[in-house]
Amino acid sequence: MAELRVAHTSALDHATLDAARTLLAEVFEGDFDDDDWEHALGGMHALLSEQDALIGHASLVQRRLLHGGRALRAGYVEGVGVRADVRRRGHGAILMRALEQILRRAYDVGALGATSDAAAFYRALGWQPWRGPCSAMTPDGVRRTPEEEGSVFVLACAAELDLDGELTCDWRGGDVW
Repeated sequence: MAELRVAHTSALDHATLDAARTLLAEVFEGDFDDDDWEHALGGMHALLSEQDALIGHASLVQRRLLHGGRALRAGYVEGVGVRADVRRRGHGAILMRALEQILRRAYDVGALGATSDAAAFYRALGWQPWRGPCSAMTPDGVRRTPEEEGSVFVLACAAELDLDGELTCDWRGGDVW
């Protein structure tokens, strides 16, 4: 039986963090770099283990999103992955539900960038694809990110959202969404 642990980055030892990073590198088949790992740190982690082996990870970090003239406190989901040999057993949903409990209590909105393979999974959990234009606040000003449109998903919490309006994320290294 899988055991769920939810903890802040600061409460996790190096071995647990190393196991999570290794798992995500395997899940994303090597397409998980230092920036991706950095994005997953500094917030809450949902960790799923079986027989003392990490089989799933997801994290929730705080970001700022601009929408409708407001700066929204966003819980941004990062580093979601389940080991290949135990997929399709509900482990991803367990991880996401744990983070959604935090989201609903602490944030205006939940957001994430989904791969095309994961889009149906997030839709099934009630996340909605953002239909409007997406942008990022960059060192050079606000810039559109049309390549991300269609892959940004949101979960309304305390804020009212116009899914056809513009959504702008804060700046960070690597993939901004």
